[in-house]
Amino acid sequence: MPPNDQPPPDEVRDQLDQLRQAIDAIDHDMVALLKERQEQVDKVLQLKKTHGLSVYHPAREENLISEKRRIGRAVGLDTDYLEDIFRRILRQSRVEQTAQLSRRGSRPGAIVLVVGGQGAMGDYLSGWFGQAGYRVRCLDRDDWSQAATLCRGIDLALISVPIESTSAVARRLGPYLPATCVLTDVTSVKQQPLEAMLEAHPGPVIGLHPLFGPATTTLDKQVVVATPGRDRPACQWLLDQFADWGAIVLTTRAEDHDDIMGIVQALRHFATFIFGRFLYEQRVRLDEALEFSSPIYRLEFGMVGRLFAQDARLYSEIIFASPERRSLLKKYLASAQTNLDLIANDDRTGFEDQFRRIAEWFDPFSRQALRESTYLIDKLIERF
Repeated sequence: MPPNDQPPPDEVRDQLDQLRQAIDAIDHDMVALLKERQEQVDKVLQLKKTHGLSVYHPAREENLISEKRRIGRAVGLDTDYLEDIFRRILRQSRVEQTAQLSRRGSRPGAIVLVVGGQGAMGDYLSGWFGQAGYRVRCLDRDDWSQAATLCRGIDLALISVPIESTSAVARRLGPYLPATCVLTDVTSVKQQPLEAMLEAHPGPVIGLHPLFGPATTTLDKQVVVATPGRDRPACQWLLDQFADWGAIVLTTRAEDHDDIMGIVQALRHFATFIFGRFLYEQRVRLDEALEFSSPIYRLEFGMVGRLFAQDARLYSEIIFASPERRSLLKKYLASAQTNLDLIANDDRTGFEDQFRRIAEWFDPFSRQALRESTYLIDKLIERF
């Protein structure tokens, strides 16, 4: 074998050139096939638009992925590699479909009033409704003198204001609303706002919680939680609209929503805040910490940095939203305090005993957690 710094013999170069040309030809065919596939996807989209069908079919996608893994295994391909490719293709198809369907309104010509439309989330949702062909109006803090005019003939009133203001705004808005108008909000707490909207408006009422922020570029697979209040059938077109945009709409009771959001949002954000605060107090050199971090630890640091890159008021609203949430956080801190004895007494056996008990409780989720986190780590390695 020639040394690495020597050019290969002519016959080897010729073989390499032939092989590379064959690979280039295959790549060209792959691009042509992707174009042909997209043409078929466009035909599917036209059928869905004609018959009002949703874009995302989880069962079909999972069946398709399973079949591609089976075929890949049979021909000796890496099944994870194959799944990664097809999930990317499927997502691109969904995004393109939802981008086109976003221009279709579930209730064409309806008038939407966004209360707080100059705020980040209100402006964001106004854009989506406007793009879908709705007539959008905005009522902000300086527009209340025009409230009667702005509410005239509206089909939807969407409240997008800070959590602590939502109930008061609902009560103030109620007298101006047409009887058939749907009243909704988009706050991350649902019980109190829903009760206030039901008291303020005798017509259709539903609470919404979009689990995404105004920086989201696509609603593909984004989750919207709906908490029914009154006259669910009259509100269905609104839920259908979010589904047309590619979102997954989950329906639950307001009490159940608030309980689980205490864990999913408030507790997680507060725990991240505590971690970030400790790093700040210790004046940890983040550049060095990142340099010595494996991808999983870099990802954890990234989530802390992501929190502190955003608006402090948004997170204070979420964390301090209700007495129930504050009570939950007190329990969390009390639980953390009980672990001090393990550290003070160098109680490794006690730690391991607790670890095993908790691991047993986590067991149904652990394999899924390993699989999902490994995927994220691999993606992080690819990007950085």
